[in-house]
Amino acid sequence: LHTAVGFLKKSGTEQQWLERHLKDPFVKATKRQHYRCRSAFKLLEIDDKLHILRPGMSVLDCGAAPGAWSQVAVERVNALGTDPAVPTGFVLGVDLLRISPLEGAVFLSEADVADPSTLRTIQSLLPAEKVDVILSDMAPNATGIKELDHQKLINLCLGLLNLSQSILKPKGTILCKFWDGRESCRLQNRLKEQFQDVRTIKPQASRKDSAESYYLARLYRGK
Repeated sequence: LHTAVGFLKKSGTEQQWLERHLKDPFVKATKRQHYRCRSAFKLLEIDDKLHILRPGMSVLDCGAAPGAWSQVAVERVNALGTDPAVPTGFVLGVDLLRISPLEGAVFLSEADVADPSTLRTIQSLLPAEKVDVILSDMAPNATGIKELDHQKLINLCLGLLNLSQSILKPKGTILCKFWDGRESCRLQNRLKEQFQDVRTIKPQASRKDSAESYYLARLYRGK
């Protein structure tokens, strides 16, 4: 009986998620515009408003799988050189998971961005060893314990901040996802130490009941 009740509860929750997913306008737009997942619209919205991606830029996309943010970056920095009137950019995506190939992007699949050997590989692949923009839609494997998952994601973002010291150009930009919680201010303060402009963004494409937001840190003070 307990097993049956548990199954019914789970099935009901899954059914609600499926119904919401199918009604989601961003899911429909994802299929229509051939993006790999709906998260593309978070980056599109942020870039439309704040213009963080421009032709000719080099971009590192951390936690890139399945590649939707890299798709947007390829378009916005002219990585394919489709517009001969503007500079051609470069997009490099990294993820622990396998990423299907994408024209205009270079992917490091099954690679840990926190591993020193991965950093060396990244630097060898970049046109000038450094990037203009670091994007991160990374998330840890969820445990279901809210505070623990929050802490793990903050630590991932802090790791990116350390990475930026090696590969981010002066006046460069970081856009990173975080889950709201008591450690958010610690990350924000660290960003403010190294960037002149730091703001919090909650795109419309982020579901209202989601704890996720993004820190956009611009004008890197590093050398």
